[in-house]
Amino acid sequence: MLTEREIESCYLGQFIPLHYHHNMLMDARRMDGFKAAIDAAVFPGAKVLELGGGTGVLSWFASAKAKKVWCVEFNPELVAEARRLLAKNKGGEKVEVIHADAFEYLPPEPVDVVICEMIHVGMLREKQVQMIEAFKRRYRARFGGRLPVFLPEAAIMAVQPLQQAYDFHGYQAPIVQFQEPSQIQPGSIEMAQPAVYSVLDFSQDTAETIQWDGCFTMTQSGRVNALRFITKNILTVLMKQGTTIDWLNHYMVLPLGEPVDVKAGDTLRVSFHYRAGGSLPSLQQAMRAECVVVDERIPACA
Repeated sequence: MLTEREIESCYLGQFIPLHYHHNMLMDARRMDGFKAAIDAAVFPGAKVLELGGGTGVLSWFASAKAKKVWCVEFNPELVAEARRLLAKNKGGEKVEVIHADAFEYLPPEPVDVVICEMIHVGMLREKQVQMIEAFKRRYRARFGGRLPVFLPEAAIMAVQPLQQAYDFHGYQAPIVQFQEPSQIQPGSIEMAQPAVYSVLDFSQDTAETIQWDGCFTMTQSGRVNALRFITKNILTVLMKQGTTIDWLNHYMVLPLGEPVDVKAGDTLRVSFHYRAGGSLPSLQQAMRAECVVVDERIPACA
């Protein structure tokens, strides 16, 4: 009998299928970004912990410089796969795969870098925020002192109103869609520029509740029937170069329950709220959009 927490974990993506992890290995954008970021963040002789290690590839990247890597994974199928794959790779012996709940595990000694990639667009479904916050509490209680460096270090989230096509061979189906950022989306008409609605710094205390109430100026006329959510993960900050290594998630497009007809120059007010790690429908049900009359004496938006 599964506990309530285990049921929630399954639903929210903690046991995503093995083949999905194999697909992540074939995602060149993801792999290039994380390899470069880990190479920059992990110094020779460092001790590294990965929470939610999957196939073990990110831990293996860290093992190139690290003295020791602990790779924690809760899914027994992935534990076996990570051990199998690490055994085939030079340096894999420096990675210890731990079959444990990453919400409870602590390394036997302090670490320098913590890798945690439980990331979904908007910090939905998977438990990146809760995982890192729980780890920080446990780590401070046992080891005190300063926290390790987290990878990713931060996330910047933005939202954009769209006129989105939902015609599938004549079948009208307003459904969630995921879009490759590097590709042109012929079915998406951008009705305004994106607006940042949340910035998460994982070195600081991070609240689970995410909410936004803001306005867009429409750049063209049409019907706003969807919101596009954009998440850029700041994998690591390169202080000397004054730049960052980033990873951009696939865009997520959610249909609005009530579309809004707009004209160029109109002000569209958008609001939503959700809990980090929550379901996609929980965000979709909270999304609201309406045209507002702007009076300079009375701000239209918070």
